[in-house]
Amino acid sequence: MSKNPPLNASAKAHTHKEIMIILGGLMTGMLLAALDQTIVSTALKNIVEEFDGLNHYTWVVTAYLLTSTASTPLYGKISDIYGRRIVFQFAIVTFLLGSLLAGASQNMEQLIATRALQGVGAGGLMALTFVIIGDIVPPRERGKYQGYFGAVWGLSSVAGPLLGGFFSDHTQILGITGWRWIFYINLPIGIASLIITSAVLHIPKVKRDHSIDYLGAVLMVASVCLILLSASIYGPQYGWGDSRTVSYAVVGVVLAVLFLFWEGKVKEPILPLYLFKNHTFSLTSALGAVIGAGMFGAIIMLPLYFQVVRGYSATEAGLKLIPLMLGIVSTSIVSGKMISKHGHYKRFPIMGTAIMTVGILLMTRLEIDTSYWQISIYAIMVGAGLGLSMQTIVIALQNAVEFKDMGIATSSNTFFRSLGSVFGTAIFGSILTNRVAHYMASGFGDLAKTNPSALAGFDTSQLATLTNNTAMLKTFPPVIKNTALEAFVNSFHVVFYAAAPVTLLGLVLAFMLRETPLRTTQDYAAAREDAAGESLG
Repeated sequence: MSKNPPLNASAKAHTHKEIMIILGGLMTGMLLAALDQTIVSTALKNIVEEFDGLNHYTWVVTAYLLTSTASTPLYGKISDIYGRRIVFQFAIVTFLLGSLLAGASQNMEQLIATRALQGVGAGGLMALTFVIIGDIVPPRERGKYQGYFGAVWGLSSVAGPLLGGFFSDHTQILGITGWRWIFYINLPIGIASLIITSAVLHIPKVKRDHSIDYLGAVLMVASVCLILLSASIYGPQYGWGDSRTVSYAVVGVVLAVLFLFWEGKVKEPILPLYLFKNHTFSLTSALGAVIGAGMFGAIIMLPLYFQVVRGYSATEAGLKLIPLMLGIVSTSIVSGKMISKHGHYKRFPIMGTAIMTVGILLMTRLEIDTSYWQISIYAIMVGAGLGLSMQTIVIALQNAVEFKDMGIATSSNTFFRSLGSVFGTAIFGSILTNRVAHYMASGFGDLAKTNPSALAGFDTSQLATLTNNTAMLKTFPPVIKNTALEAFVNSFHVVFYAAAPVTLLGLVLAFMLRETPLRTTQDYAAAREDAAGESLG
C-alpha cells in the first residue's frame, strides 16, 4: 500500500507551467515525424537526379511510411512495460540516427534504408506523444493541451513542402548539398526535444512482470508491410490485378488472420483483442482511419492541383496551403479549450466530419481559373474539420479505456489513422492516374474532331508521359495545354467526389460515439493507483 502514494503525488505535481514545458518537448518530437512525411516530396526531384534513381522514386517515401506505420502499436506496448520516457527518447535517438545517415547517403539504396530507420523512430514519436499527455493530464483538462498537437500537424502540412522546396532550390548551404539539409535540420530540433524530455519528463514507471510477444510483433509488422506494399506501391504502379499486387495482398491478409488468432491465445499480446469489445476504442479506431484517409486525400491533392493546374512551384504551392493550416490550428486549439471548459466532446467530431465533407465537396468546383479566395474558403473548411476531429477522438478514447491500457490503446488509434492515410493516398492517387488517362483520351479525341488543325505537327505520344512528368505542359501550344489541364481538373473532381463519401462515413461514426463524463484530476489519480495496485499485486 505504501507504494501507491507517489503515483498520486506525481499526478498532482505537474503544474500548468510544467505541463507546457513537457508539451514543448513532445511537440518538437512530433514535429519531426510530421515534417518528414511532407518535407521530402518537394526535394525528391533533385535527389533522384543526383542519384539517377527515378526507378526507386516512390520507395523514398514509402519506406518511411511502412516502418512508421508498422512500428506504431509496438511502441505503445513496449512503453507500457519499460516506461514512457526511455522509450520516447529511444524513438528520438533512432529518428536522429536515421536523419544523420539519410543526409550522408551516397546512393538511392542507402537513402531508402535510412528513411526506413527514420520511420522506426517516427512511429514512436507519433504514438507516444499522445500517450504521455494521457499519462500526465486527466481527460477533463486534456483538451486545452491536446489541441496544440493539431496545430503541429497543421504547421507541418505547410512548413514541410516550404522547407523542402527552400533547401532543394539551393545547390549548397554551408558547403553541403542543399537537399541534404532536409534531414540535417532534424538534428537540432531532435536534440532540443531530447534535452527537454530528459529534464522534465518524469513519469513514475509502474513495475510489473512482463513478457514480450515476439511472434505477434513479427506477424503484425510483416502483415502490415505486405498489405501496404500492395496498396501503396504495386497496386498504383502495376495495376490492382497484377500478380505481385494480389500475392502481396493475399499473403498480408493471411498473416493478419494468423496474427489475430495468435493474439487471442498469447498471455500478453501486442494488441489485446479485448480492447475491440470497448465500443469507444472500436469506433475511434474506425473514425481515425476515415479521417486519415480524408486528410491525406485533401492535403496531397490540393498542392498537386496548385502545381499541375495553376503552374505554381513547390514552394509557392506550400504557401497557398496556409488557409488549410489556419483551419486546423484555430479549431484544434479552440475545440480543445471548449472541451476542457464544458466537458463535452462528441459534438466536435460531428461538426468536424460534416464541415470537412462539405469542404471536400466544394473542391469539386475547382477549375483551371478558380480564384484563390474561393480555394482558400474550401481549404479552411477542410482544415477546420480536421482540427475539430483529430485530437477530439483521442480524448474520447483515452477517457474510455483503463489506465493500464493507455499506451497500447492510444498508439493503436494512431496506427489506424496512419493506415487510413496510406490507403487513402494510394487509392486516391490511383483514381487520379486512371481518370487523367481517361479524360486525356476523350478530351483529345473531341479536339481531333472539332479542331483537327490544333493537333497538326504535335507529337501526341508526349501525352502518355504526363502522369509522371507534368513539367512539359509548359512547352505545349495553348489549345493542347488547355485540353490537358481540363483532363486534370476533371480527374481532381472525381477524386474529391470519391473522398466525400469516406468523410461522410466518418460523420455517421461520429454520431455513434457514446459521450461519457470526462474524468477529473481526482478520478484520474484513483485510476492510476488502481493500475499500479493491479500490477504490483
